[in-house]
Amino acid sequence: MSEFNPEEMIMRFRERAAAVRRRGLPPVEGPDRQRFLQAATIDFQDFAMLGDASATLEDGILRLEIDLRPRPSGVSD
Repeated sequence: MSEFNPEEMIMRFRERAAAVRRRGLPPVEGPDRQRFLQAATIDFQDFAMLGDASATLEDGILRLEIDLRPRPSGVSD
């Protein structure tokens, strides 16, 4: 097994968030459609947050830092 790289893990979460965004809707209707959309929204949110994390690995401890503070108006990435 290769050495764990936290930055590679962060990239995988970014890719997963993008995949959720691109994912089409299956042919479901009614309440099942709404549940699918809600699950996709939560999946995207979770993957995107982890994709924005700063990761450090020190002495076998993985630390993820995610800044959830609102951005000031006019500031973008």
